[in-house]
Amino acid sequence: MALSPQAGREGAPQAGRGGAPQAGRGGAARRALASITASLVLLPLPALAAGGEDVSPLVYQLMVFVIAIFVGYYVVWSVTPALHTPLMSVTNAISSVIVVGALLAAGVSLVAAGSGLAKLFGFLALVMASVNIFGGFLVTQRMLGMYKKREPRK
Repeated sequence: MALSPQAGREGAPQAGRGGAPQAGRGGAARRALASITASLVLLPLPALAAGGEDVSPLVYQLMVFVIAIFVGYYVVWSVTPALHTPLMSVTNAISSVIVVGALLAAGVSLVAAGSGLAKLFGFLALVMASVNIFGGFLVTQRMLGMYKKREPRK
């Protein structure tokens, strides 16, 4: 395997995972700019695809869902392993918002006049979000217990 003439020089691109050269901070800025540009360019495409007719809100909801998947993936995998448990604690706090929505879905008078299926899904969301919140508190309590100093036994 031959080394390139720049391999030992300072400032030369270093090989990353898979042997591909990694760029410095400029690479991250280029990727961020490319993703913002792609989002702005692709945003009006559903309206153009409809041919001047109204676009179903489902198309926009799916678009937001897909973007949220990519954002969530990059946020979780860019966090160092030492911070995964605190990150999960924050996501459990966010689940409290889901509990509020589930309570509204299960108990609002507009839903009471509607189908029982909406109440069922509201109840299931309430149960699952509650399990997530309480489980998150238990995991956080165990994690914080690891950092407490133990008293010596007498």
